[in-house]
Amino acid sequence: MNGNAAIYFVDRHVDEGRADKVAFREADGRKRSLTYGALAEQTGRFAGALYRHGVRREERIAMIVQDQVEFPVIFWGALKAGAIPVPLNTLLSASVYESILGDSRASILVVSEKLWETVKPAIQDNRFLRAVVVIGEAPEGTESYEDFIAGAPVEDPVEAFDDEMAFWLYSSGSTGQPKGVRHVHSSLKATADTFGAQVLGIREEDTVYSVAKIFFAYGLGNAMSFPMAVGATTVLLSGRPTPDVVFAILEAERPTLFCGVPTLYAAMNAAMDKSGVPAHAMRLCTSAGEALPKEVGERWFRMTGAEIVDGVGSTEMLHIFLSNRPGEIVYGTSGTPVPGYEVRLVDEHDEDVPEGEVGELLVRGPSAADGYWNRRHKSRSTFEGHWTRTGDKYECTAEGRYVYCGRTDDMFKVSGIWVSPFEVEQALIEHPAVLEAAVVACADEKGLDKPKAFVVLKEGQEAAAVEGLKEFVKEKIGMWKYPRWIEVVEDLPKTATGKIQRFKLRGAA
Repeated sequence: MNGNAAIYFVDRHVDEGRADKVAFREADGRKRSLTYGALAEQTGRFAGALYRHGVRREERIAMIVQDQVEFPVIFWGALKAGAIPVPLNTLLSASVYESILGDSRASILVVSEKLWETVKPAIQDNRFLRAVVVIGEAPEGTESYEDFIAGAPVEDPVEAFDDEMAFWLYSSGSTGQPKGVRHVHSSLKATADTFGAQVLGIREEDTVYSVAKIFFAYGLGNAMSFPMAVGATTVLLSGRPTPDVVFAILEAERPTLFCGVPTLYAAMNAAMDKSGVPAHAMRLCTSAGEALPKEVGERWFRMTGAEIVDGVGSTEMLHIFLSNRPGEIVYGTSGTPVPGYEVRLVDEHDEDVPEGEVGELLVRGPSAADGYWNRRHKSRSTFEGHWTRTGDKYECTAEGRYVYCGRTDDMFKVSGIWVSPFEVEQALIEHPAVLEAAVVACADEKGLDKPKAFVVLKEGQEAAAVEGLKEFVKEKIGMWKYPRWIEVVEDLPKTATGKIQRFKLRGAA
């Protein structure tokens, strides 16, 4: 049996009578749409165009492509050809693109016209690219997307094994340089069969909008594999998802499933406090990328009536493996393992920790990556047999729910007791003046680590509002955990997927 994922996610829908069903529609730009039938034809044609340009199996096809209808065509078309699509973060600098393109040795690069000026310097000295394809007006030395596919034959998907390499994703870089994470064909269906089907309960009549872009593992599941598994419709936004833009999409496009990130939920809560709740059709929301603060989730539910299913996933596991469930949500926790996945909490000797104690989260399940590209030592330390190290610290409650404590690198001890930056941050944002917060370790005059907080204040609040914050935190979570220093900042450094880059703040502390 052909295990090529493009058959299940694309071509199957034509055979099952959904050829005229809209698979993707754009909420900005030209507001174009793409049916499942058109997607099947265009992906086959893109595969033919790759063959025509001499692309062989397992060659990498780099994608610096915004969320637009060409994205699924390129991704699934590459899979049909047996090539390896490599979607990249669309918000990186030229120097990082140069590094990744060299690391991946991609032979074809497809880039959205709006991103060309940033990408152009990154390819000047590239020795591997044979063609650069621009979606839109093609500058000198490149080929337009329309010309690239024009007249190409429509090809059937190549034979592929379930365990054959399908695509790469580069990690978001919350702790440094991105790493190429290699995934196999069966991983896509595995996440759709587990979190998509058994937690979200996604169905054909759903319309999905994900603020997390498709290049991110979380967005790839939200916007492509989950809706495409059931023949649902995805709304695409190429631009920046500000609260105002997202509110407009919720009203105009009427998505039933909304997939957000904690930073945006907090900003939208603040906006709704002022302007009220927009009309919407949301039956369920999801959150990932960073743990959702309890106060943010509860406020959202009070205002919108839509639950947020908060969970934890990773690029290495492709999507969420630990999650709350609709109707069983406890905000401030990451819930319980998704069906099909197992987790453990271990100490520094890899021994299971007792209930209520903090340990590193390990996970095993069907969507684990095949390893990192060109990072043998890192692969061995992350992927240990069936288990994958997440780098997250958690504790498990007596009820079996997992509570996020922070990244392994972010945890630190105060007076010999472990402190979770996330716990302090949650306490800080419960203060009515604070919109966002990040906490890192900072040495005092004796060289001992103590918490330092960086806070973003809500609109209209003055810096003097931080007076009393220390006492506020003491009362919430304990005397030794309060931030000894509080610095007001305009914003916090984050990855494009909303994760706070605390390593940058540690350098500033």
